This record gives sequence, structure tokens and C-alpha cells, in this order.
Amino acid sequence: MTTERTRTPGTLALAAALMCVCVAAPHAQRTRNQPAPANWLTDGGDPQRTSWQRNETLISPATVKGMRLAWKLQLDNEPRQLHSLFPPLIVGEVRTSSGPKQIGIVAGVSDNIYGIDLDTGTQLWKRHFDRNFEEPTGKGRREAYVLCPGGLTATPVIGPGRAPGAWIAYVVSWDGRLRQLDVATGKDVAPPELFLPPNGKPYGLNLYKGVIYTTTAQGCGGNPNEFYAFDLKTKKVGSFAPASGGMWPRLGPSIGRDGSVYAGSGDGDYYPEQQVFGQTIIAVKQNPVTKALEMTDWFTPTNAVWLRKRDLDMNVTGPIFEYKGREYIAESSKECRIWLIDTSAMGGEDHRTPVFTTPLVCNEEVQFAAAGPWSALATWEESDGTRWVLMPFWGPKHPQFSAPLEYGQVVKGAVAAFRVEEKNGGLQLTPAWISRNINQADAVVIANGVVFGFGNGEDAAQASVDIGLAYNKAENRIARSTHAELHAFDARTGQELWSSGTQIASFNHFTSLSVANGRVYIGTFDGMLYAFGVDTPAGTR
Repeated sequence: MTTERTRTPGTLALAAALMCVCVAAPHAQRTRNQPAPANWLTDGGDPQRTSWQRNETLISPATVKGMRLAWKLQLDNEPRQLHSLFPPLIVGEVRTSSGPKQIGIVAGVSDNIYGIDLDTGTQLWKRHFDRNFEEPTGKGRREAYVLCPGGLTATPVIGPGRAPGAWIAYVVSWDGRLRQLDVATGKDVAPPELFLPPNGKPYGLNLYKGVIYTTTAQGCGGNPNEFYAFDLKTKKVGSFAPASGGMWPRLGPSIGRDGSVYAGSGDGDYYPEQQVFGQTIIAVKQNPVTKALEMTDWFTPTNAVWLRKRDLDMNVTGPIFEYKGREYIAESSKECRIWLIDTSAMGGEDHRTPVFTTPLVCNEEVQFAAAGPWSALATWEESDGTRWVLMPFWGPKHPQFSAPLEYGQVVKGAVAAFRVEEKNGGLQLTPAWISRNINQADAVVIANGVVFGFGNGEDAAQASVDIGLAYNKAENRIARSTHAELHAFDARTGQELWSSGTQIASFNHFTSLSVANGRVYIGTFDGMLYAFGVDTPAGTR
């Protein structure tokens, strides 16, 4: 793995040329009749975290069968524990000194940000952040470990700049400061501002009406587990603490149409009269005057006490969607069932009653690790209004769960797809298909009738029979991990249309996919960024 910190432009170009295996580049000068290129500005594609690319025109069930490796690029980010690269954020057209470019912003856990020309697979620029604190070391200090790797842990978010064609990447560095970078050059467009306590573990950033949101978890660095908001205009920071375990929605919190921010809390007590909200899906909203974050609603499942005892806490990002004029969020936990929740009255009058609850999809053995959903749910809508909800999961399918379309025995994981339907006077999630077996199925993305999922290939065990929880060390899990594999499925039937097979050499941990303009991107533990694309006619994206 290349690890040198600096490279000359000539060296970068040569390295990219050696490692680039190209299909037709989707970026070309756009004509008047061509639509604007698609973007992917936040993890999950939009503030609602649907993971649905609405503007894809090149990928389809027909074209994806010919998908192949467009390029792969070795980045010099050093892994920390199991973490390495986060998914590229994509701006389809950025104004640069050398003309418009499609640029990807890739974060690396070792406080690195890379600007990538996504058409050619070359590195345009790199930032390695300085920090104003010392990493804890020595006896009596809590050093980095699997759950608290240190470094940059939140996928950035991108928003428009002041000038046409200008874009800003918002990044939280290891020291908790909010950085604002010009996407074209990587240069600061504003001084760093203190946002979070240093050495914590924030999750993917979200941006809504000039406010950056995130959540934190695992108490890393001795910091509290809270919602956080940074108001870009006033530079005021707001926070809310549910007095529970960490909030670790994998893609970061979701945002609804009225600006409410949603995330699930981890293991903890549930005493609402004392403002203690463990095992709960929580909604907070920024006070427009004080800029403080205030809790507005919540949903807590009726078996919350049991969930805590078995360490089956909320651990996914729930997508938000509208259906016939009402807004819903789909949520889950390691228990492996989906709750459909009306955001206007989460859980009804008692805060314990969802609109619908699915049966268990997986995790019959009630495992706290290596089973259940561990990333994000996703949602998309057909042109006729049919709404879909998808859940990737780890481990065997529950023997009592079935779908009309299945593709063999599921042992290591799969993607389960549901249709939202009106039956018996209410809404329900009706099973539609279950994909083929996938090795640790992680977050999916949807583009023009195709569902892309991946098996991360990671050893997700956190304990062993002989040494118990002492097994949960990076060196043990790295040694037993294999490689990631990307899959493409027909979004309506679940039939596999294509897979990357063994083309991806390493595994990945706590990352996701991004998709735009005919290509899908995935990064791996060894610092390699892969782009898989469909063949495109000349002059098209």
C-alpha cells in the first residue's frame, strides 16, 4: 500500500495512469438538451437518507449487466483500528481553473480529505488536518480501540458555494473543529470553528437550511453521547442529550420536511418522566431563536427493556419518505425487525405504538454482534407511486420469515425488500423479495431500477468461545476478514444482475456506497477506491 504523504503532480498522474482501467468516461461537455449531472452530496444521497439516486439515467437493469471496473485508485490514508475510507461524495459539475469537472470528496479516518477527478480516477488534491490536542497515550489513558478508533469518523457533507459552480465540503476533523473546504481546490473558505469535543466519534454529517447536524456515540474520548447542530450563520452550537447510550445511525441522522432530526439511541434506561430515553427513536429540532436543540417527539418499542438486556439497541439510519401526503420514517435495531413510524405522531399517544411492525427478518439466535441490520434502511418510489423499503442484514434469515421471491439459502446476510401497502384500513410493509446470500450485507443504494448492495467481507465477531469479549481487537478481526463484493439487483424482483466477484481485494468497515452518472463507488480498508461503471455512448454522462 502506498503510504507516502506527499506526491508531485507528475507522480500523481503517473500513479493514476498505472492503476486506471477505464471504461468510457461519463463526463463530457454537456449540450443544451442534456440534463445536469447528478450529485451525491451526503451519505445516503439526501437529507432524508433515502439512499435513492433519483437522477440516474445511464444505469438501468439492462445496462448494469455490462458493468465493469472503470478505475481503482490507491490513496495514502492509514487505517485506524478497522476504519479507513468513507464513501465519496459526488458533485457532478464543479467549476475549476481547468474547466468543469466531476469531483468526488473522500474522507479518510486519519484526518485526511481527498479531491478526486471521478472521470479519470486521479487525485486532484489532498488535505491532512492539523489538530490542537494530543492523542491519549500511556497508562491510565483510554487509547484507541475498535469502538473508538480516533481520527475523522464522520462522512462530510457538501453544500453550494456563493458563486455558480462553486461547492463547499463541510468536514469535522479529529479535534472536533468544523472545516469548510472549496471542493475544487481543497483550500479553506472559512477559518475552522469549534463544533464538537475532540477525540469523539461523530457520525455522518447532514445539512439542512444552513445548519450542520450530527450525532455521537460510544462515549469516545470521555465525551457525552448527544445530538449536535452548528448554525453556519450565527456560529452557534446546539446540542441535546437523551441521557442514554450512543446514537450511532451509520449514515448519520435523518432530517424530515419540517427540519426535525431523527436518530435512535443506544443501550440505556427508559424513564421519560426523567428525560431519560434509552432504546428510543428520537426527534429533535433547532429552536429558531436560541439555536438550541430541543426534543419534540419519540418512539420507544414496547420491549425496550428486553432489547437493552440483550444489547439489541438501535444502530441504523432510518430513511424518511412521504406516502399519500403523510411523512414516515422506517427504523430498526439489531433485533432485526422494521418499525414504520408516522413522524407527525411518533408511536401514537403512548409513544410505544408504531404504524406497523414487521416480523423478525433475521437474528433468530438473538446475537448482539454479527447479526441483524448494521448499516441503514433505504427507500425508493416507482413512477406509479409504489413505495419500497429495503433492509440489508447480517447473518441467517429467520426461518419463519419468507418472501414471494427468494434466491437460495441465506446464511451470511442478504437484502430484504418490502412494499408499502394499504390493507385492513392501515399501512403495512409487505415482503416482496429476499436477495441471494451476501457476506455481511451492508447499506444499499438505488438507481433507476437497480439496487446496489455489498458484502463487506469483515469479520464482525466481537467475542469468541475461548476468550470472550477479549477477542474484539482489530488485529484479530483483520486477520479473519476476507474481501468486499459489490452486487447489482433488479429493484423490483431482487434477481442478481451483476457482481464484482473477486475484483475487490480487501474488506471494509462502517462505510457505504455512492452512485451517480453511471458509476458506483466503494472504498476498502487498504485505502483503495474503486469505481465500477456501465459503458456510455460518447458525449453522454
